[in-house]
Amino acid sequence: MGELKDKVAIVTGGGTGIGRGIATVMAREGATVICTDIAPGHAEHTAAEIGTAGGRAEVIKQDVTSWRSCQEVAAKVIADHGRIDILVTNAGVSKSVPITELDEAEWDRVNNVNIKGVFLSCKSVIPHMIERKYGKIVNISSMVGKEGIALFAHYCASKFAVIGLTQSLAKELAVHNINVNAVCPGVVRTPLWDPLLKQLSANKGISESEAWAEFVGGIPFARPQEPQDIGEAVAFLASDRARNITAESANLSGGQFNW
Repeated sequence: MGELKDKVAIVTGGGTGIGRGIATVMAREGATVICTDIAPGHAEHTAAEIGTAGGRAEVIKQDVTSWRSCQEVAAKVIADHGRIDILVTNAGVSKSVPITELDEAEWDRVNNVNIKGVFLSCKSVIPHMIERKYGKIVNISSMVGKEGIALFAHYCASKFAVIGLTQSLAKELAVHNINVNAVCPGVVRTPLWDPLLKQLSANKGISESEAWAEFVGGIPFARPQEPQDIGEAVAFLASDRARNITAESANLSGGQFNW
């Protein structure tokens, strides 16, 4: 009997990496998980794995940068399942770019997905949650949403914004019994890291393994986090055990950041 039994959860970007880890843990805890992704083929693989393990998962194509797409996803989930209990805004993109080479198009690409996408996804489900006087929203930020790093100015800016949006929504929606929190992963080796390590090694003139070691070396546990680690934290914040936790931005960085 999982603690999310009979809950209906949307996980944006649920096809790969951290999103897959979140979806898998939430399904294990009993939730019906709707994995959304701009590339539904990735999400189909996640849903199949969940089904094989005895869980319940579905796939819907979603472009989180499109208000229409976000509205359509929310409407379909409500029509099919009668409610939305949980929203996890995980969809995100990144790229290492020196500030002298960071152009407007790349700034817009990252911020459109990472913060506009969170805003639109939240906005699409909030009226329904207000009407029900119940809801759990967990936004995925990052440890670099609390302390910026070089070569990722646009990514850091977007993740700082996620924390600010989370705090604002939490205070506005508490009167409606809606919890809004953020999770801030540290170093998680997902497919997102492959192009990043290539870029970092080229920018710094070091090997990809040396670039990875730089990140892992800063973790007190001296090991990266796993997607399932993020899923465990999200599942807790989405549960009724966390009913008095809101406006928080929880670190999952192995002690790398402690504020």
